[in-house]
Order: sequence, then C-alpha cells, then structure tokens
Amino acid sequence: MKSVPLAPNLETEGMMYFARMLDKIRKKASGELREDFVPRMGEGFDALCCGFLRVDYPTLTERVLAGGTDEEILQWCFDEGRKLDTSDLMIWNNYLQKVGWRDFASERLKEFKEEGGFADRDDIDTIFAFMDADEGRS
Repeated sequence: MKSVPLAPNLETEGMMYFARMLDKIRKKASGELREDFVPRMGEGFDALCCGFLRVDYPTLTERVLAGGTDEEILQWCFDEGRKLDTSDLMIWNNYLQKVGWRDFASERLKEFKEEGGFADRDDIDTIFAFMDADEGRS
C-alpha cells in the first residue's frame, strides 16, 4: 500500500523537515510513496531545504539511496554543503512552521485547501498544518 511521508515537524539533529525529505526519496525508490507526492519531489520545501544546506537535490538523492541513517546523511550535507549552527536551525524551523501564514505562500495554501477539500478549515493556516490534515494526522 502506498503511504505518505513522515510529518514535516519531525527533527533530525534539531532540523525540521529533513527526515520527511529523505523519507520521500526512500519511499519513492521502494514504490511505497503515494503517487501525488512524486511530481513535486525536489521542489517546494525540498528545494528550500537543499538550498539552505547548500546541497544539490539529485546528488542528495544519490546519497540517500546509497544508504545511511538520517543523521549520517545530514552530516554528509554539512560536509558537502554547509554546517548549520543553533541559530541557523532556529531560523529554519521557525520559518518553515509559518510558511503559508500571511506570506508569499498564502495563495498557494488557499489553492491546496480548496483542492484537498479543506477550504472550510480555518485552523489550517500554514503549509505544515495543511500537510498534517491532508495526510490524516489532524
């Protein structure tokens, strides 16, 4: 049975979203990822995460498929791209949790909610909240 990726707020060494991105890569490779996730892989938050770490998504995908834990792969990102400190992680995590709330992504969030049948849900005010609703966690 096809499944959704991990929740976006799960942390790897203090970094939100990273585990979800790696989970999508692994699930796609094994044929377990729900089909509607596949077309946008490497885009959106995946692209933001790779950009923040200064690593290339296709190269990261190769590294993930070569094996290793999320922590090992994050360390590889630090070595190949840039190392994040506690301030970087605080900025990243707080930024991601608010995307869609009164910002550049507000219109896209509205579209996601309408397409997903959540247009009446005022509690879905961020992309993270939409992901949780769309994937059955809230």
